[in-house]
Amino acid sequence: MLKWAIIFAVIGLIAGALGFSGAAGAAMGIAKLLFWVGLVIAVVLFILGVTIAKKVT
Repeated sequence: MLKWAIIFAVIGLIAGALGFSGAAGAAMGIAKLLFWVGLVIAVVLFILGVTIAKKVT
């Protein structure tokens, strides 16, 4: 998921440099959303992994 966030961030930067402000804003918005969703999923999985590891051992 973070890979897609980086791809959309690059698209947004290129579109912004070329003057496509609407497309750049949309791509950067998608990049931000994907980054935060990926980060939340990673944190939730980390917490689940820590709690399950304590119960297994």
